Order: sequence, then structure tokens, then C-alpha cells
Amino acid sequence: MSERMTRRQAAMAAAAAEDQPNGLNKEAVAMNGDANGSGNAQVAISEADVDADAPRENIFLFWPNIIGYFRIVLAVASLYYMPLHPRTCSLLYSVSCLLDALDGYAARYFHQSTKFGAVLDMITDRCTTSCLLVFLSSAFPRWAIIFQGLISVDFGSHYIHMYATLAMGGSDTSHKSVDKSRSWLLNLYYTNKTVLFLCCALNELFFIALYLLSFSSPLLSPQLLEPLGETRASAIQTGAQVNSSMLRQLFTNPYSAGALEMARANKMDSTFPWILAGISAPIMALKQFLNVLQLVKASRWLAEGDVRSRRAAGLPKKKKKGNKSA
Repeated sequence: MSERMTRRQAAMAAAAAEDQPNGLNKEAVAMNGDANGSGNAQVAISEADVDADAPRENIFLFWPNIIGYFRIVLAVASLYYMPLHPRTCSLLYSVSCLLDALDGYAARYFHQSTKFGAVLDMITDRCTTSCLLVFLSSAFPRWAIIFQGLISVDFGSHYIHMYATLAMGGSDTSHKSVDKSRSWLLNLYYTNKTVLFLCCALNELFFIALYLLSFSSPLLSPQLLEPLGETRASAIQTGAQVNSSMLRQLFTNPYSAGALEMARANKMDSTFPWILAGISAPIMALKQFLNVLQLVKASRWLAEGDVRSRRAAGLPKKKKKGNKSA
């Protein structure tokens, strides 16, 4: 009888728990065997039993995440064409960046905003930009330290910002939830979709313009002014007889500096890339300033948490004053 009553009570508790707010149906429900409190029997209602009728969802196949996968495919394709085909690379890279706005719209439209999607989006942004900056470091070796610094600040600021958000704000806090008291500028950047889109888009546009200028501007790439000479010109003519040493000098591998210079021989007009660079340069500078600001604010937030934790633990311990020796 007690077993039957227990099952009946469990069923009644499950029905009642489904009507409770804030997901209380997922918690364990304790029930008494009688009115006097004797013979207590605890019935745990599992999440699987309560949500048996709920449809199963595959987060990895949500539309925003599928768009994110397509962004990765386009980014990898752009990297493949990056050393020798500037027009194709720029097109693929630009489409990959523009899809960054589409996946956010899809997440809101289909109500499919997920933590996995947010992290996938951020990782894709960081990796694609870093790969382009790595290429610019090789294309403009004199400025390599600048591009290396930009990569470091970009990765470092976003990592410490994410860590500070999780450690100080909780696991359910979005990295875009920046309080105005901490930084009104970061709050505007993360909460205003127009500002966020323009900053990210024009930042990428500036680096794409530099990439195109590496193939088109003698001012930035003086090797574009160097003539090939009769020997090298004859070596690249169709059907010309050349020795292997000459080939190794010209094309040690498809991605060598020599092959890159050969691709630059069919150079582009530099007017349009210069215009793009001039328009996007101020926004690019603002974006880098925001990265530094994000790094500083997140570091201070973590430091504040460390101070509170140390005080709660009674640190630093006060030094005991020793007795004065006679």
C-alpha cells in the first residue's frame, strides 16, 4: 500500500511541479508518508521524466551556428587564396565578415541564442582577423611588430574580458553586459548594434585595404617597382628552357616570397584601396582603443574581486608586534 501511495504521490507531485515557475519541476520534491511526519519518503523527479514530452534540440544545428560554420568555410577558403589571389581572397573574407551580422539576426529571429553560438562567433572573429594580420606581417615586415601587437591586444583583451565576466558576473552573464558605471563607452559599443557593426566592419575593412595595397601600392611595397630583368622574364615565359636552380630561386614553393612577388607583378590599381583605408582608419583606431580599454577595465574588475576574496579570507594577516628586547 505504501508503495502504491508513493507512486501516486509522485505522480501528483510531478503534475504540480509542472505548474511551478522558474523550473521548479526540475528540483527534487520531498514528500511525507503521513501527516505526523513519520515514514518520510523522498521522491526525486528527474529532469528526463518531467521533460519527456519536450522536443529534443541539437544546439549544433541551430541556424545561427550553421551560419557560423559557413563563415569558417569561407574564412579558410580566403586564407587559401590569400597569398596569390587578392581579389578572390578579399571577396571571400568580406562575405565571411558580413555574415557575422546575419547570424546574430538569425539568433534573435529564431530565438536560438546560445552560449556555444556566442563563443563560436567570437573565436571565428578573432582567428580570421589574426590570420589576416599574420599575412600583413609578412607583406610589410617593417611593421610586423605593430601587427603582432594588435593580435596580442585583441586576443588578450577579449580573453580577460570573458574571464572577468564569468568569474565576477556569473556563468549566466553575457560578455556584452557591461555596466555603464564601469565604462559608458564599452556599454555603448556592446549594447548598440549599429555601433558594434560599424566598428567591427570598418576595422576589418581597414586591414583588407592594407592587404590590397600590398599588391598594388609601390609606396608601401617598393618591390613592385623593381623590374624583373630579361633573365627572370625569360624564365617565366611559357615553354622557355630554364634550369632547376633558376626555378628554385623564383618559386621555392607556391607561397614563397618569390611567388608572391610574381603575383604582385600583375598589380592592381591602388586608388580604391587607399580610399577604403582612409575612410576606415579612424574607426580602426577607435576599435584598438576599445580593446585596450576593455583590457584595463576587465583587469581592474578582477583585481577588485581579488581584494574582496583576500579580505574575506582574513588577508593580509596583520603582523604581530614583537616584544621589545631590553
